Amino acid sequence: MADKIKKGALVRAVREKLENSLEAKASDARFPPYIFESKGEVVDLKEDYALVKFYVPTPNVWFRTDQLELAE
Repeated sequence: MADKIKKGALVRAVREKLENSLEAKASDARFPPYIFESKGEVVDLKEDYALVKFYVPTPNVWFRTDQLELAE
């Protein structure tokens, strides 16, 4: 699925892949519900990472592309 993620795609985070990740262990593991429940737009891609803009008043977030799924 990660290979289909492109700029402009609507995505959401996959809880199972994010909760036990290195990123979760390196920071606060309490993720806000909106990253799992709402759609975000991919605004940039660099190697295996995607910068996602959620439509809430928060900064954009970098995710590994394998931690994302296309939103329907």
